[in-house]
Amino acid sequence: MDVKKFVRFLFLILSPLGGMAQIVSGTVYEKNTQQKVPLPVVNVHWSGSKIGTTTDTNGKFELYKPEYLTRLVFSIVGYRTDTLEFDKAQNGIEVFLFPGETLEEVTISQRSRGSHIDRLETIQTEKITYAELCKAACCNLAESFTTNASVDAYYGDAVTGARQIRLLGLDGIYVQLLTENIPNMRGIASSNGLSYFPGPWMESISISKGTSSVKNGFESIAGQINVEYLKPTTADNLLINLFLSNAGRKEANIAAPIIINKYLSTLFLGHMSDDQTKEDHNQDGFLDEPLYRQLNFMNRWYYSRDNLHIHAGFKILKEDRYSGQLAFNKDSIRDMEHPYGIGIMTKRAEGFVKVGYVLNNSLNSSFGSINSISYHDQNSFFGVRKYEGDQLNYYLNLMYETNLVNKKHTLVSGFSFNLDNYKEKLDSVNSSRFERIPGIYSEYSFKPTPHFSLLAGMRFDYHNLYGLMFTPRLHARFDIDGHTHFRISAGKGYRSPMILAENNHFLANSRSIIIEPGLKQEEAWNYGINITHYVPVGFQPISISLEAYRTDFIEQIIVDLDSSTDEVTFSNLQGKSFSNNLQIEIGSQLLKGLETKIAFRMTDVRYDLNQKMVEKPLVSRYKGLFVASYQTPLKKWQFDFTWQLNGPGRIPSTAANPEMYRMPVTFEPYHIFNIQVTKYFRSWDIYGGIENLTDFRQIHAVIGGDSPFGSYFDSSLIWGPLHGRKIYVGLRFRIAKKEE
Repeated sequence: MDVKKFVRFLFLILSPLGGMAQIVSGTVYEKNTQQKVPLPVVNVHWSGSKIGTTTDTNGKFELYKPEYLTRLVFSIVGYRTDTLEFDKAQNGIEVFLFPGETLEEVTISQRSRGSHIDRLETIQTEKITYAELCKAACCNLAESFTTNASVDAYYGDAVTGARQIRLLGLDGIYVQLLTENIPNMRGIASSNGLSYFPGPWMESISISKGTSSVKNGFESIAGQINVEYLKPTTADNLLINLFLSNAGRKEANIAAPIIINKYLSTLFLGHMSDDQTKEDHNQDGFLDEPLYRQLNFMNRWYYSRDNLHIHAGFKILKEDRYSGQLAFNKDSIRDMEHPYGIGIMTKRAEGFVKVGYVLNNSLNSSFGSINSISYHDQNSFFGVRKYEGDQLNYYLNLMYETNLVNKKHTLVSGFSFNLDNYKEKLDSVNSSRFERIPGIYSEYSFKPTPHFSLLAGMRFDYHNLYGLMFTPRLHARFDIDGHTHFRISAGKGYRSPMILAENNHFLANSRSIIIEPGLKQEEAWNYGINITHYVPVGFQPISISLEAYRTDFIEQIIVDLDSSTDEVTFSNLQGKSFSNNLQIEIGSQLLKGLETKIAFRMTDVRYDLNQKMVEKPLVSRYKGLFVASYQTPLKKWQFDFTWQLNGPGRIPSTAANPEMYRMPVTFEPYHIFNIQVTKYFRSWDIYGGIENLTDFRQIHAVIGGDSPFGSYFDSSLIWGPLHGRKIYVGLRFRIAKKEE
């Protein structure tokens, strides 16, 4: 290493700002039925950039992969150009080019799947692309899983409008949420955080089930969701998205990149969402959905030159959300003599800088760091209750990656540090909490052939409140002739509970909140197996995926809604707690332009409560899904249909209430139908659709709504949709970026 490189390396260590540098490498061959013939001097470059290389005399290549570029183009005179998709670094790939004449004015197109499982990834990862997101009115992250069988989106209560998710039958607090590999929306932000990700801003969503990589921390128990935003170098030159629903919801989004020079670029993202229409279709005296206004702005920058790559940005958000009884006025006095109301006022700011530096291309050696900071402030009231909370978070991750011996062995090691400063106030009671968690980790990857890979990692973290944590994780993948893929995983995860911050929705009722002393940090093991088989039938292979996951809790915070209708109690697990999840999914494109997906999932979640094993309430025991999407030739029209079957489940007992304030002990299966039609033009398209076509909703959602300051008011027993039929229209306008 010369002096110049050493100075840069030292600068990066002292200024931890960036992300992990990655390498894609492999060999390019001529497609020949007799033998593999290496192709030298093949041009290899990332589409939409100037980053490229050529193959050597043995057909081998090695190229740095920026995180924001995914399409790798292979071209040489006399052979057909090929393009491959790479979400992450890959080593030892084999590319085959077909001999052929170069033809002018000929375009061959094939519709790619909107969601798919990454075949080469050791950890089972399902990617939801922008095309999949456009099949429904996914205005934010909470609404982006309509066509997905793995993730359930639900309301936490009947009045605040806060959306939550479940994965493997477990609540969203057990799912690690990342934005481009940066942990996000934790603690106080978790209650409403899913609505802070505008759908038109998102490039893709990656879902990993079970414990994932140790590089991102110890918190993944049920799984991990990573959101990728649009990138300055790959986004359209201009994108405008407008949305309007018959319920009064209005949205406007804009994305505008600026390429300053060949090294530096920036992207501006803007979002405005507003709904001021009061509706009460079930006539319980409460608004079906809250009135709100959200303003969201993001600016991000990319710098890439030689071996140095920097990515930085900031985001600011302001949202005011009001709900409650129809007669509630946010400016009126809040007491028991006036209508019941809820107000949640949120301000949030985020900033991050990521840097990656390639130290040695031949060894796949690189250093990177991630540095992020966020501040979240919530000022809210629930009737006469008042909750205030703010959270300052700082996150640091330093990473070093290199090959060991050869490209078959890779080691990633690093240091992380997470700091959270919480301040909360419920009515007149103040509380604060300060968390410091330094950690070290190491992850070994073994890929002897393209058909087998092993990923083994462990990390040690020290929590200033809970002490030492040891997190081991193991993943393995192997395939048979590229058609049948097997994956197994096992690992441990931890989670530090924040009772009030993560359970704001329980303030929207008359139950007393009982937090037992000495609550422990949650701790669980997760085990999983997945088999995916590809059948070469139709225009794309049929994929058949079967998977099973089990989560066993060692420590868990039990939310008890059963023991008393007057209280919700948070206590340590006394006994066993587990979640079993079994799912089968079949995806196909038998006819040109027609993409279908059918899935069925069974979920069993139980825990010990009062010396008895009980089923977790308000969770559907099974889910069925059918998605059909047809796109006409030349992409003139697109028709999308989604059917969801949600199975029965248990409702916490309300037998102690007077008869008029009771609910059944179970809920029955129900269906949800969605349709959407899109008309495409050269630079813009119009879409319209209907959500919840049959107008199904949970009618008895608010208990005691006639007396919300009384003893029986409860809005937290939610198992189904709260809004009925919605009709919407939208417009997307784009000035496409030209392919280079």
